[in-house]
Amino acid sequence: MAKIKKGDLVQVISGRDRGKQGRVLAVANDRLIVEGVQRVTKHTKVGQSARGAKTGGIETVEAPIHISNVQVVDPETKKPTRVGHRIETVERNGRTRQVRVRYAKKSGKEL
Repeated sequence: MAKIKKGDLVQVISGRDRGKQGRVLAVANDRLIVEGVQRVTKHTKVGQSARGAKTGGIETVEAPIHISNVQVVDPETKKPTRVGHRIETVERNGRTRQVRVRYAKKSGKEL
């Protein structure tokens, strides 16, 4: 089970954007794209859209950041924390199942 998922609030713990917090927009392999973090300038070639509007120029976009450089933010204390897994019994439609649940290690709150 992944420790960091799309939509999680994370904080950068190393690199030039250390201390910044943002939501995870995408996860691929060991890299994430975090909203407002690791912004780079990208030069796009000038072209035309179907309506005839000119496109292209210099724009700033979020670049991928390695998963080891971020930590999940605890929803209770708003500070970075480690993530653990525990097995809980859940009842749905009259059936009991065991499900793995992520939780913040410092406060014990479910993520």
